[in-house]
Amino acid sequence: MKRKIGGWIIVFGFVLLLSACGEKTQEDVVADLKDNMEEMDGYKAKAEMSMNTGQEQQMFNIDVWHKKDDLYRVGLSSNEDEKGNQIILKNEDGVFVLTPALSKSFKFQSEWPENSSQPYLYQSLINDIEKDKEAEFEVTDSHYVFKTKTNYQSNNNLPFQEIYFDKKTLQPVQVNVLDKDRNALVEVKFSNFDQEASFEDDDFSMEKNMASSGSQEEPVSSDKGENSLTVFYPSYMAGAELTEKKEASTENGERVILTFEGEKNFTLVEEKAEAQKTMASPNEVAGEIVNLGFAVGAISDNSIEWTHDGVDFMLASDELTKEELIQVAQSVQSKEVK
Repeated sequence: MKRKIGGWIIVFGFVLLLSACGEKTQEDVVADLKDNMEEMDGYKAKAEMSMNTGQEQQMFNIDVWHKKDDLYRVGLSSNEDEKGNQIILKNEDGVFVLTPALSKSFKFQSEWPENSSQPYLYQSLINDIEKDKEAEFEVTDSHYVFKTKTNYQSNNNLPFQEIYFDKKTLQPVQVNVLDKDRNALVEVKFSNFDQEASFEDDDFSMEKNMASSGSQEEPVSSDKGENSLTVFYPSYMAGAELTEKKEASTENGERVILTFEGEKNFTLVEEKAEAQKTMASPNEVAGEIVNLGFAVGAISDNSIEWTHDGVDFMLASDELTKEELIQVAQSVQSKEVK
């Protein structure tokens, strides 16, 4: 009997050993992810991103195209501000942020996307996993889950992320970007990932992407001839308060200059965004791309510029840190119609 029972124990232990051997290790999965990425000629992905970094949750759709080795097109669209839809474009000429409905284009002297974490780019996720030697790894019934540090050059308020990959396809499923208390402030959920995608020769050209929204035929600034300005105010003011509001007239209508003073001083300038009649050469920007949730902007050491809801914004301060500039900009959502 003992031998029989002992025999069963040995057999049972053998079965357990086989089962354990069948599960891949963290190193195995990382190697598989790298191989999968390197074998791809490119991919197209669709995702929905929600951001809880401001006073209200922001939702928008992301449409990612990547062609090996260094061509990217990231479309960012919102149902609330369709004419503010933007495209981050990287081609052989450089890195651009386009707002097709306004015929606006900005060129960045940037190493994007390599210089910062990008929760909607497959290779960025894998690079973050590789770089973090303390990355945590978990296996569920259907996912490989990595918990890693992030690399946001201009925002240290989002230091961690959770990345879910499908076990069968190794494709990204969901990314949660976490604050210091491990609260998920940004969530990216992938609805489609095509790693056998094909592309046209001009898919990554600025001309084709600027024309994609019919921007030449639909200038957004002439709303029945009205030039009224919707003024936005920040709900987060970094210990300051509004001390002065100046108004001026421009060719496009109104310009408002809001001055905030207190623990740290800053200025917010707003004016109605004017659609260009023809596609001009892109404006050179001395800064980096920053995603505010409702818009993509340009951040430098002491300012952020962005366009939202038909308004151009410029937030400037010699006293706010980059993180504080982003926090104030993300909170500029409260409206007062003039």
